[in-house]
Amino acid sequence: MHPKHHLALSHLHTLPPAAALVVGIILLLFGRKLFWFFVGAVGFVVGAEAATTLFPHQPEWELIAGLILGVLGILMALFLQKVAIGVGGFLAGGYLAMILLRMLEVPDNNHLSWVALVVGGIIGAILMFTVFDWALIILSSVSGAHLIVNSTGLLPAAGGLTFIACILVGVFVQSRFLVPRSREVE
Repeated sequence: MHPKHHLALSHLHTLPPAAALVVGIILLLFGRKLFWFFVGAVGFVVGAEAATTLFPHQPEWELIAGLILGVLGILMALFLQKVAIGVGGFLAGGYLAMILLRMLEVPDNNHLSWVALVVGGIIGAILMFTVFDWALIILSSVSGAHLIVNSTGLLPAAGGLTFIACILVGVFVQSRFLVPRSREVE
């Protein structure tokens, strides 16, 4: 495994560790409640990662692409919620599929990465439309856990355990905010 790959993604040049930690904690604990933030954060990370691949050795494009996709994600989440649900699910699902490839140490292959992005994205979008609350809780918990672990520089074994523990905490905390349908005010 490449030394700069902690749990999955390469280091995020555009997001200092302290910022990644804060964004990760917000996603982990409040991703469902702050849907617009979730879509914006995932858009930023995916945009920065895509720019790294598309424009190697041009780090300024990471920030530019990240900001563009992040702001577009926030605007869609605020004004075009149905579109944002699909786009947010697609981006998060694709992002997580690419993380999985790297966790499994699959050799870098642009074609395989694009296939993983598209397949993961389609699955993420379908999940967001069919089981929105739980998909958002899980996707934001996994995304937040990844940012937290990636920002800490933990060794792989400790990082893996921390990643799993963070996901469990995020799912537990966010699920506590769900109001059971039978208890809703009628």
